[in-house]
Amino acid sequence: MKNIILLIAILFLDSYSFGQAPKRTTIPEYITKYKEDAIKDMMKMGVPASITLAQGILESESGNSALAKEANNHFGIKCHKDWTGETFHQDDDTRDECFRKYNHVLESYDDHGRFLRDRSRYAFLFDYEIQDYKSWARGLKSAGYATNPRYAELLIKLIEEYDLHQFDLGGKKIPVTIATPPVLAAQTKDSKSQKTVKPKTNHKPSRQHSAKVQKPSTAKNGNLLRNANGVPFTIAEKNDSWLSVAMANDMRLWQILKYNDANADDNLNVGDMVYLKPKRGTPSQPYHVVAEGENLWQISQIHGVKLKKLIKLNHLTESVAVKTGQKIQLR
Repeated sequence: MKNIILLIAILFLDSYSFGQAPKRTTIPEYITKYKEDAIKDMMKMGVPASITLAQGILESESGNSALAKEANNHFGIKCHKDWTGETFHQDDDTRDECFRKYNHVLESYDDHGRFLRDRSRYAFLFDYEIQDYKSWARGLKSAGYATNPRYAELLIKLIEEYDLHQFDLGGKKIPVTIATPPVLAAQTKDSKSQKTVKPKTNHKPSRQHSAKVQKPSTAKNGNLLRNANGVPFTIAEKNDSWLSVAMANDMRLWQILKYNDANADDNLNVGDMVYLKPKRGTPSQPYHVVAEGENLWQISQIHGVKLKKLIKLNHLTESVAVKTGQKIQLR
């Protein structure tokens, strides 16, 4: 009789458990789980960790939404024309909308930072300080990231209620290894032919040096080199990378890339100038005569002029090589 009662009790408990809804991730649990990913994304792409976490919480319902669970998409990023990876369809602003699907949540975090960094509509956000989460939140709303009229307000509330802004200060303590994220493999795979296609990149001209490359006018101030306008820089040595230079100078990768008109996949060669602050000021000379082996990027570094400014002043494109003896307007 006792065995029968015990069996009935076990069956009752099993049926009770079976009928219960699965446990939902709480906001504090979500923060604990993904805060380091958000900080790493901040160091790589320059998006505040507080903003990334708040968006992840809001867009994915703390990882509990169908889109998050079935597609690992924590930021509600839709397919758009450039996406060739796997997809997930669900109703949103319209019926049966196409969303990006990832193999892992980390791919979603990587793609989120890249999505904001690579689209011109969000470019102005990166002019804000990394700790200015309010401007970032309002900027995301004004740029049309979400249709909810209270989107900025909701992000700010989450950041302040859960002290997410503390993570905007801690990025320098976490070492980051820059590698091609898994999401690139998904993006560059043709789902029909299953052939791998090289991703489109905007490579800068070769930065190989020659003995005749002109040297910048510099002055030493302590251990730092400074150009004629007082902007500090260092000279790349053997085995240096954009990341190693950033970490050696207690900076984030996105800062080094931004200050030097560079992309993370650009080569850094021995002898390259690497600015540690934004290039500013006006060159003392009106033009530069191209020496053998020089390219436009090197000239922009030598004179501390932003590459886009040189391109505009001289009616050039970044992909066109300059010629030895050519005069390049500097101001």
